[in-house]
Amino acid sequence: MQKIYNKQNSFVKLYTLEKKSYQKTLILLKKILNDKKNLKSLNKYQLDIINFVKKDLFENGTKNRPKFKLSPNVIKEIELINKIDIPRYLFHRYRYEIFPEIQALDNYPPYLQIEPTSFCNYRCVFCFQTNKDFTTKSNGYMGRMRLEMFKLIIDQAKNNVEFISLASRGEPLVSPIIIKMLQYTRGKFLNLKINTNASVLTEKKSHAILKSGVRTIVFSADAADSKLYSSLRVNGKLEKVVANIKMFNKIRKKHYSKSKIITRVSGVKVSDKQNFNDMENFWSDLADQVAFVDYCPWENVYQMKLNSLSKPCSELWRRMYVWWDGKANPCEVDYRSDLTPGILKNNNNLSKLWLSSSYNLLREKHVSSLRKNIHPCNRCSVI
Repeated sequence: MQKIYNKQNSFVKLYTLEKKSYQKTLILLKKILNDKKNLKSLNKYQLDIINFVKKDLFENGTKNRPKFKLSPNVIKEIELINKIDIPRYLFHRYRYEIFPEIQALDNYPPYLQIEPTSFCNYRCVFCFQTNKDFTTKSNGYMGRMRLEMFKLIIDQAKNNVEFISLASRGEPLVSPIIIKMLQYTRGKFLNLKINTNASVLTEKKSHAILKSGVRTIVFSADAADSKLYSSLRVNGKLEKVVANIKMFNKIRKKHYSKSKIITRVSGVKVSDKQNFNDMENFWSDLADQVAFVDYCPWENVYQMKLNSLSKPCSELWRRMYVWWDGKANPCEVDYRSDLTPGILKNNNNLSKLWLSSSYNLLREKHVSSLRKNIHPCNRCSVI
């Protein structure tokens, strides 16, 4: 039996949503969204989206349209942002949640994932870093983003894309300019996230992360046992990672006690040896949240068996990736960038790439149930 992976709903939620917390958030949102003074900065298009949000949260929703809901992680994010930013946050969150379901587009992707580097110091058994086609330098996939390219991306994303991740095919903290990158993002986005295996996390990098305005830091770890951890995250040592996270928490508590950052330990579920209760017991004192992500076999999608999927992939409307060399891509499973709409340049910006004819043709084929004719979409299990 083929297993299908939905990137939006794949992780096992380990948050408990108390009814009291939900109602409290709902009352706050109603007060904010019904006061016109809080909506002054929004244009007509944004106000139209906010009206959908209001109907979904306070009424019975809109006919023939998916209903926007408050998930536990959204409520947590709302609690940590300034009240004045909440309408803008909900506008972008609605685009992220609902646009992929209704195949809606506007000028920019709801989410942008930026790759500081494709290099990684680990060789995790579930990752394409184990694929020599990818890691052989002469094949051209390995590299580090230059600061000029990073600034170009950030400048175009500012005020247009509010959900940003610094991570993709490699480990972002091995980039030699990651601190400068973090400094340049400071105060520019509502939701800035960084994913790291935490193995090369240092005091300087911890300070840079906490100063930059990162709202979520995800520590990637898959086990509560040292031997199991090292067997999954090859080249990694659990003790080193734990020590680094403890150091980060100590710096956070001492120097940034008012920091509005969510820490999460997220593991990839690949083996029956991995026990969620063990994970929760081990990591819950070290992070605000703990989660497992379903394993998606993406080590080499190009060699996988043909699938029978006809449902469009949600990624085509949810996010865009930008590799270290400025190459845009609709998907990180496609590590070779067979589906790329082009390279980011001064005359080929994020919006042009997002709305490009090649990107739209890909979307049209997915909507028309022609996924079977697209390589490597015809071998991928993500919807």
